[in-house]
Amino acid sequence: MNMKNKNKFWIFPLIAMGFLLILTTGCKKDETNTTPTPTPTPATVTDVDGNVYQTVTIGTQVWLKQNLKVKHYRNGDSIPNILNATTWSTCVTGACCDFENIPTYSTTFGKLYNWYAVNDSRKIAPVGWHVSTDAEWTTLKTFLGGDAVSAGKLKEVGIVHWFTPNVGASNSSGFTALPGGYRMADGAFDGSSWTKAGLWWTSTVNASEAWYYGIYYDSTNLGRADEQKGLAYSVRCVKD
Repeated sequence: MNMKNKNKFWIFPLIAMGFLLILTTGCKKDETNTTPTPTPTPATVTDVDGNVYQTVTIGTQVWLKQNLKVKHYRNGDSIPNILNATTWSTCVTGACCDFENIPTYSTTFGKLYNWYAVNDSRKIAPVGWHVSTDAEWTTLKTFLGGDAVSAGKLKEVGIVHWFTPNVGASNSSGFTALPGGYRMADGAFDGSSWTKAGLWWTSTVNASEAWYYGIYYDSTNLGRADEQKGLAYSVRCVKD
C-alpha cells in the first residue's frame, strides 16, 4: 500500500469520529435545554394595595407569614369596610373590618373578613396565591405532628402579642400565628378573643356554613369547626 492510500485509510475514520462527536455534543445540549428550571419561591409577595408579605415554606406548601390586610379585590374593586354592627349583621356580600374598628390593629394583625369576601370571584388573595382550603390546613397540621401539637409550632413565641402564658409556642414552622380576634355575626366584636385567639377562614364550605381553624393562648391544639359565613375572621393564603 502506497502512502497516498494509507492517508485515505486514516482520513475516513477520523471524519466519522468527528461526526459522532458533533452528534453526541448536540444531543447533550438538547437534553440540557429541555430540563425545566424550577421557579424559586419569592421571599416576599405584594398584594393589589401594595402591602408586602413574607413567605414561608412548610413541608410541600408555601404560606404567607402574615394575615391578609388587603382592602381591594384583585380587579381593584373595594372590599366594603363596615363599621356599623347592624349593617354588618345583615350583610351577605363581601366585607372586611379592623378589630374593634381600630385601623392600627390591622397593621400588625391583619384585617378581618366575612366568608363572602373569601369566596368572591374577584379574589382577595395576591396573584399566584389563594385563600387556604380545609384540605391544605389538614396537610399543614399533619406535617407538624397532628392536632394536639401543631398549634404550638404555628404560634409566635412570647407574650408581646399573645396573652400569657401562650402555652407551648415555639413557632418552629415559621408560620408566626397571631391572635387577631374576631367579629360575631351580629356585628359585635368579641373583646375576650383579643390576644387570646387567632381564627382563620378556609375557602371550604360545610353545608350552609364554612370551615375555619383556631389557635388559642392556652393550648397547643389546632382547632377546627364550621361557622356562619357572616362572622369575621383572619385569612392566610397559600401559593398556587
